[in-house]
Amino acid sequence: MASEPPPLDPVLLRSFLKVSETRSFTEAARQLGLQQSSVSQHVARLEKRVGRRLLARDTHEVRTTPDGDAILPLARQVLEASTRIERYLKGSTLRGRLRLGVSEDFAFTVLPDILAEFAMQHHAVDLELTVGLSGLLYERYDAGDLDLIFVKRRKGDDRGEVAWRERLVWVGRPGTLLAEQPVVPLVLYPPPSITRIHAIDTLERAGRAWRIACTSDSLAGLRAATVAGLGVTAHSARLLPPGLVEVEPQDALPTLGSIEFVVVGGQSHQEAARALATSILSDTSRLLVAATRRSAATP
Repeated sequence: MASEPPPLDPVLLRSFLKVSETRSFTEAARQLGLQQSSVSQHVARLEKRVGRRLLARDTHEVRTTPDGDAILPLARQVLEASTRIERYLKGSTLRGRLRLGVSEDFAFTVLPDILAEFAMQHHAVDLELTVGLSGLLYERYDAGDLDLIFVKRRKGDDRGEVAWRERLVWVGRPGTLLAEQPVVPLVLYPPPSITRIHAIDTLERAGRAWRIACTSDSLAGLRAATVAGLGVTAHSARLLPPGLVEVEPQDALPTLGSIEFVVVGGQSHQEAARALATSILSDTSRLLVAATRRSAATP
């Protein structure tokens, strides 16, 4: 019975991927911190191992062959798995239960990636996750029911560290016309929603009449009512729910301005809370950009 061939060396795959990305052995070596001869040897060993030509080289350029193109996504998966294994094995010794409260805005965007990376590094920490309105999460945090909250900043409350700032916009279904409507129909979360307060205050300051056409305590409910044409709502400009667009023309309604998303907590004696707070603050912007690109690429 023939023995199975040894697994592919991630070091060889990493050099191959870097050359395919940069189209240059010299630049790949610089980015990897290696000698160019080492990178060339890695690629040659990989090609010998798989028995295929993966890169085509001439005096002008380096490009991937059809076989090279075919294994690119597979090579990335192998390296990603290798990285996850290393993170798991090098993970911290933190243990215990962490009660995390997260605004629903994040539940379908950056939250999964943040939790996945945190769990990989701190796999002995048990999470108790609460998703809800920012205003209610503040109340539960103040009551001692939550250790850490990731929420919109509450007016007049300067606690927490800013994860990022976001522009709010009025959104509705395509074709929504409000310029000639005397009363603005609103689709909003119930009190004490921070977005609700912000939207109503903005209309009040502009002297625009308004009415609550629909209230829902879930993002899915707000989207359904807004797509149905019951009214308009206020939402992050960066990640609009499917089926909704910014209200046109822009001067049909007063500008909502921006809002801050903050991490409150993590300064306590609990190491797990501090670790997750650090992860949120350091990773949110990067992950949000990635989520935005995925959303834009979705037909």
